[in-house]
Amino acid sequence: MPDVIVRQATVKDAEEIYEIEQLCFPDPWSLESLVYEFEENERAFYVVAELDNKVVGYAGLWWIFDEGHITNVAVRPDYRQRHIAEGIMGVMLQFTNEQGIYHHTLEVRPSNDAAIKLYEKLGFEVEGRRKNYYANNGEDALIMWRHVEEEE
Repeated sequence: MPDVIVRQATVKDAEEIYEIEQLCFPDPWSLESLVYEFEENERAFYVVAELDNKVVGYAGLWWIFDEGHITNVAVRPDYRQRHIAEGIMGVMLQFTNEQGIYHHTLEVRPSNDAAIKLYEKLGFEVEGRRKNYYANNGEDALIMWRHVEEEE
């Protein structure tokens, strides 16, 4: 099986990321929002997983002072169960740790068991809940955090 390449995303990846958004989320980000992230949001950092020259997954993060707020993590449905999301997240966390970001947060649906298990495996813990967070169905969001010690 060919190797998955995880690399920093560029605006050229926006359309494929948009396709993944459409496949994975009930309230996907618009193509315009994604282009804005790449071209204008200086706090945004995205990585993609590429297989056979096709973007099969991605993750986005906003750098907010000394914290990383993970905005989205998604893998095309037909590429799941291959540890691609774990690879994407691992690269993102390692890179941002090297840049001095030692605290990461995200929101996740309590019904998304697979994502919760992945985040826990990566060291995230539930530290709160946002009531009625998701607009499409009013589901709460679990607030998860990952804290690592600063490297000396």
